[in-house]
Amino acid sequence: MYMLLGLMFAIVYALIVVVGWAAGFGNFFVYGIIAAAMLFIQYMIGPKMVEFSMRVKYVSEKEQPELHKMVAELAQKAGIKKPRVGISEVNIPNAFAFGKSRGDGRICVTKGIMGLMDKDELKAVLGHEISHIANRDVTIITILSIIPMICWYLGQSTLYSSGNRDRGSAAMLIGIFAIILYFVTNLLVLYASRIREYYADRGAVNLGNKPNDLASALYKLVYGSAKAGKGEIKQIEGYKAFFVNDPSRAIRDFSELKALDKDMSGTIDQHELGAIRDRKVKVSAGDRIMEVLSTHPNMLKRIQQLSKLQAE
Repeated sequence: MYMLLGLMFAIVYALIVVVGWAAGFGNFFVYGIIAAAMLFIQYMIGPKMVEFSMRVKYVSEKEQPELHKMVAELAQKAGIKKPRVGISEVNIPNAFAFGKSRGDGRICVTKGIMGLMDKDELKAVLGHEISHIANRDVTIITILSIIPMICWYLGQSTLYSSGNRDRGSAAMLIGIFAIILYFVTNLLVLYASRIREYYADRGAVNLGNKPNDLASALYKLVYGSAKAGKGEIKQIEGYKAFFVNDPSRAIRDFSELKALDKDMSGTIDQHELGAIRDRKVKVSAGDRIMEVLSTHPNMLKRIQQLSKLQAE
């Protein structure tokens, strides 16, 4: 993650150096300020946007004592302030964490997840979300997201820039290069998002949850999402990066994961999880492309990683 952060900011630094003589600092800084301002606004009002879009209602300990107890225990183990606890009116089963910082964490479960899994599975999911807050994932991804934005504005400002022929041609070339970097850095942001999912899975296990409980929870979330209608999934399309799994890929994921459930119990136990540990996971070319363009890792690869954590 630190190497990725360094690479991303090295790209921005290189663009700043080159753009000085090609397009003039004025244009770049104007668009850079706009990008930074947009990021700051997004950072400040982001939690409210999530609350409104996901129809979040915060609940008290009296209303949801068990949920609060699990969150409090996990937060204490993670060494962070207990996040606010809420329930989203979304029917698709899932959970998500958001907030401006570790001290401003909020954890929500959707209405659809209630009653879907047992206590250990739910606690594993909450541990995953607590780890996102503890790892400052929201802040990191927000910071990284500004870099493609800068590349986009720089590309737009230089691609059609005016001036003498030599400088205009050079600015156009830099504009094309910036647009290419926009797509490259976007892919890097998606890669960072997938990395954070692996780290959050590991974090959930480090907080005392069993790998097979998290694997079983993922299996149930995939099953629940696969049953959801296209209309429901479309409503949360812009926020699926917050979720534990990608609901848009649920049908494909379920077709792969159900093969692990040998006894057809609807769960993945320790033996079933162990069976995938040393198995070569075959991922089709189409699935590899989908993964590159996704915020979440391929589910089979993710489950196999949990099986390796079980062996540690």
